[in-house]
Amino acid sequence: MTFVTAGGLRLWTERTGDPERPAVLLIMGASAQGLTCPDELIDRLVGRGVQVIRYDSRDTGRSSIVDYDLSPYGISGLAGDALAVLDAYGLETAHIAGFSLGGVVAQWLGVHAPTRVRSLTLITSTPMDYDPGPAWRGEPSPLPPPDPAFLQHLTDTADIPPGVEADVALFRVMNGTKRPYDEPAARAMLERCWARTTDAAAAAHHQQAGMLLTPDRLVPLSEITAPVTILHGDADPIYAPAHAEALAAAIPHADLTIVPGMGHVLTSPGLPEEVADLIRLTP
Repeated sequence: MTFVTAGGLRLWTERTGDPERPAVLLIMGASAQGLTCPDELIDRLVGRGVQVIRYDSRDTGRSSIVDYDLSPYGISGLAGDALAVLDAYGLETAHIAGFSLGGVVAQWLGVHAPTRVRSLTLITSTPMDYDPGPAWRGEPSPLPPPDPAFLQHLTDTADIPPGVEADVALFRVMNGTKRPYDEPAARAMLERCWARTTDAAAAAHHQQAGMLLTPDRLVPLSEITAPVTILHGDADPIYAPAHAEALAAAIPHADLTIVPGMGHVLTSPGLPEEVADLIRLTP
């Protein structure tokens, strides 16, 4: 584990595996620390012959907290964190695997930093040019809104203080109903995350960044030249499979795999290993 610098920020990072092997950079979703990526997934990837780097994006975990009112940022700012991590480890290129909002960051890298990307794997994500705000507010949207049960859960728990118990319940809903929810494993992971959280409220800045539809996000995804794999669950309560299908339509050379029973998190027994086996490691 080590801290790296990104402009004036310090980012917590962790590398697993042989530093001489090709690298996989894991970019987690909105408000998610690097530790939300299961160890089982990382170990499986290392077994496939790569080194794996995960990190806390700004405003999460042990990384720097940003005064968002004074220094607002969008996807390009989060992408800058990813590039700073690659630079700090002396990596000219890496396979990029992005989860949810991390998949949007990965798309940005594929468009705007193509020489740094060996391949892209976009997991439980949505197109970079999509603004999720209207769908979440119940307004007309080109792509499906979150599942009503998920939105109802957010409404029902709005007054519950944030913490491990609230997140365990949230992850149960995000797990979906088609695969079992490994609550003990999810609780252990969330306890680790909360024990190292610097400012829990700051993680909400990622939601604002995700809804900031700046011109750099409107570049056609067909400009991505790296090999692309899209992984999506048919039980995702946040982004229905139509989001993955839209991604595949926008990136003509992408391979799309629908993972049966997968929700929006990797909290079902055996699922981390299954996803690890599907992450693209070919240039």
